[in-house]
Amino acid sequence: MSFTALHRALGVPPGPWTEDLLDAAVAAGVMETNDLDWKTNLPPAKGLSQTDFPKDVAAMANSGGGVIIYGVCESQKAAAGRMDAGELTEVYERSLRSVAITAISPPVFGLNIHSLGTTGNRAVVVEIPASVDGPHLIYRGDYFGAPVRNDADTVWMKERQIEAMYRARFEERRHATEALDALFTDVSAGRDMHKRAWLMGVAHPRVPRLSERLTREGARAVLNQTEKLALKYASRRGMHPLENVDMLNPRPGLRRWVCVNTATSERSRWKEAWLAIHHDGSVSLAAAVGGHPTPEAGPGHFDGHQIESYAIECAVADLMALLRATAEATSNDEYDLRVGIEWTGSEPLAILTKDQIGFTYTDTSTPLHRFTPVATTVNAVEPDLDYFWHVHDLAQDCVNQGGVSYVHLICPPERDQ
Repeated sequence: MSFTALHRALGVPPGPWTEDLLDAAVAAGVMETNDLDWKTNLPPAKGLSQTDFPKDVAAMANSGGGVIIYGVCESQKAAAGRMDAGELTEVYERSLRSVAITAISPPVFGLNIHSLGTTGNRAVVVEIPASVDGPHLIYRGDYFGAPVRNDADTVWMKERQIEAMYRARFEERRHATEALDALFTDVSAGRDMHKRAWLMGVAHPRVPRLSERLTREGARAVLNQTEKLALKYASRRGMHPLENVDMLNPRPGLRRWVCVNTATSERSRWKEAWLAIHHDGSVSLAAAVGGHPTPEAGPGHFDGHQIESYAIECAVADLMALLRATAEATSNDEYDLRVGIEWTGSEPLAILTKDQIGFTYTDTSTPLHRFTPVATTVNAVEPDLDYFWHVHDLAQDCVNQGGVSYVHLICPPERDQ
């Protein structure tokens, strides 16, 4: 589902791209604007970084996002007719995305590219998301410049404009940090961290998309997809927090859907978990990871400060699966993310791993008097394999803090396969 300047100009609701939209734009003579640009042909694949494509993408990103449509000719800035834009192959599409990353600084991620029509009447739509990383710069000969849209034209920013955009970027980063802080504080509230360690994971879209709130059925669909992804990222050999929340009956909260804990008996409280899908596309998860059972040593539990690495891996897999499924449902892409382990007891945290036979041991554990939260930015709609590696690297960063070198459950295929 898309809602762009063209949808707005035609007065149509969000929806998929179709040829009817382009035909209607031509019939109505829709004018180019800050966030809509008509182009006749796709730029040549050879030397793509030297064409106007990087400049056009950077200008749209610097102007709050927009859409470039190839395959429409214009007259006096108005759509005047359809043309054949050229073939959009898989290799060419990858080249477009690559140039937006390599020829623009900082990179522009999250391009949505659509192909419409058949030979003789082909069109290609490139959606450029709004960005909080401006100004985006490109080379102008021997130096950098920052392009920006000025109504239907692309011009170069003046020094004061560049200065103002840098100031806005730093301010936005401050707001993003505050948003993560608020989410983290919220999800941490009420946990018995003096008895057992808890893993808290939160993620907030860098530029929240304005979309309709998820219905209960929509939230259930997100959770169903989350479960499938989580088991793809990490097997059932560990305890997934998702297994201990009510995913069939998400309950309304303050601008969110909440999956409440189902591990309420005295025997099952060790696996307590909570998660939430927020209406702005944010997600949060809290899972008790300390004090899990010690099956190989007979009845009993680890102490509250002792955490199996498997528990961390499963919690990270579930959080990242929830993030990806929510992003797809809410049309969000880039997220700021933070994972922390909270423990207020007197003993230092110990992250435990397993030997080749499957027995838990502590020989490699490094005592942690404080777990440093792991923060990163992730493109939640990037290709499956790239995202899978983000899941792996995030889990590895978490267990590395406790002296554990490797993850065991999260094993993505090699990138070149």
